[in-house]
Amino acid sequence: MIGQADFAALTGDSPAARDEWAAVVAAWSEPHRRYHDLRHLAAVLGLVGELGAAAADPAAVALAAWYHDVVHDPRRSDNEQASADRARAGLAGLVPEARLAEVERLVLLTAGHAAEPGDTNGAVLCDADLAVLAGPPEAYAAYASAVREEYGHLPDDVFTAGRTAVLESLLELPALYRLPATREWEPRARANLAAELTLLRGRAS
Repeated sequence: MIGQADFAALTGDSPAARDEWAAVVAAWSEPHRRYHDLRHLAAVLGLVGELGAAAADPAAVALAAWYHDVVHDPRRSDNEQASADRARAGLAGLVPEARLAEVERLVLLTAGHAAEPGDTNGAVLCDADLAVLAGPPEAYAAYASAVREEYGHLPDDVFTAGRTAVLESLLELPALYRLPATREWEPRARANLAAELTLLRGRAS
């Protein structure tokens, strides 16, 4: 799902598109990435492919998946905005303006994953991006550990405070998953989040 042909199916097969695909893959391959890497990209693209029939514009959702974490610098707080800007710059001239604007909107939506009712494009992307939360406990633990590695520059107390805020914001969402096909993931995801939150609060006390 991360081959050049898959990207070309969305952008056309031109020298500019091939160069952009190579640049995007290089960004996702940065050595500091431990979770937000090519494996995560492949997983999200695969799920977007499976769930895409529910989207109003499956191509826009797929492009947003390619770009949703294309910028991931653990030392900055505007990665989603930077990723949306990167999509705007990289896809200009390769896709219609209306689709490009939708890709930008979708990338920005992954900052909080709060897709509005009726936003089928947003629901597909956000559900695919958050699928990791509903994995078996050991898989979830590996994900949480990889996230901690990405933020290895932070001392434990600072990381714990920031991670706690992220988990609390996710648990405050009325629903983590919006599609009929993914709603069964909700209980396990909430259990995983609550377990990690309990662990973090225990460390902070």
